[in-house]
Amino acid sequence: MADRSFLTWPFFEDRHRALAEALDAWCAAHLPVDHHDVDAACRALVRMLGEGGWLEHSGAATGEALDVRSLCLIRETLSRHDALADFAFAMQGLGMGAVTLFGDAEQQKWLKRTRAGEAISAFALTEPGSGSDVARSTATARREGDHFILSGEKTYISNGGIADLYVVFARTGEAPGAKGLSAFLLPADTPGLEIVERIEVIAPHPLARLRFNDIRLPASALIGTAGSGFRIAMSVLDVFRPTVGAAALGMARRALDEALARVKSRQLFGAPLHELQMVQGHIADMALEVDAAALLIYRAAWTKDQGAPRITREAAMAKLYATEAAQRVIDAALQLHGGDGVRQGMAVEGLYREIRALRIYEGASDVQKVVIARATLDG
Repeated sequence: MADRSFLTWPFFEDRHRALAEALDAWCAAHLPVDHHDVDAACRALVRMLGEGGWLEHSGAATGEALDVRSLCLIRETLSRHDALADFAFAMQGLGMGAVTLFGDAEQQKWLKRTRAGEAISAFALTEPGSGSDVARSTATARREGDHFILSGEKTYISNGGIADLYVVFARTGEAPGAKGLSAFLLPADTPGLEIVERIEVIAPHPLARLRFNDIRLPASALIGTAGSGFRIAMSVLDVFRPTVGAAALGMARRALDEALARVKSRQLFGAPLHELQMVQGHIADMALEVDAAALLIYRAAWTKDQGAPRITREAAMAKLYATEAAQRVIDAALQLHGGDGVRQGMAVEGLYREIRALRIYEGASDVQKVVIARATLDG
């Protein structure tokens, strides 16, 4: 049983504690799902999460506010039970983040479907030649009267190939670099959208490279204003980066639980494994990493929920520390399992593969260090 004592921390209200307990019970009854067909599994998970009411937390219409603490608690809980369930939930929020924060009333009609689990969303920002350097994006959206002509490519797009709609960032040219980007809502059935490649990774998720073949979009597809795309993208990531840390935290908690069960049940040299001081040292390090990560995550989430306009520094710290710490915790848990730790199908083996991508997506760890350093120097 994962430690739940952190729910007594002052970051949370009673509604957060009730949410965490209810979701944990739901997860125990419904997860994990069969991952053999990843596309089918993700579609099923989105439907299940919608039917369970959990996707109501993934987006908010005008006048409502995203509760970042709830987002973090949900991602932590889901990832502890099934990393693919966390992925399915997270992409409904990240994919529609721009619409939640900046969309007009017509665009936000999509939220009813994504929050119900009836439509799958995706966030199309990364390009083959520009990952973390968003300002170098080369996909273009050229204005022609009442339409935009969208051209270019995006890659490593989560839910690519199964999404019903994409939020796409493209260069509209109002100014050089970051100030010349805009965001667009692109339904998946729009003529000219091509799924060029499905990308296989060490922990299978639906990922794809997309190509936009002179797609004709109505002007109403523009989210916010022309040239505000970079600000929109960074505002979305501000909210969702702490939740990446929360997903990593859930995996770390699961790894610690698996390690505790192992060392309490395993005999070595005629005594329980947990009586060895070296093993106790590992357990202490793991417990410390988990709590330190949780404090950074829920500080960032609480700060945003208190009305802070931006939490760039806090979000970067939470994402960086939690993902790196989770990698260390999971590695230690695998080590404590010995040979069984690398056996396919073991929980720690799956966690070892799942955690690696979290140190890369939504801003790689080295990029988070740059963000933190700049914010600290400017402070």
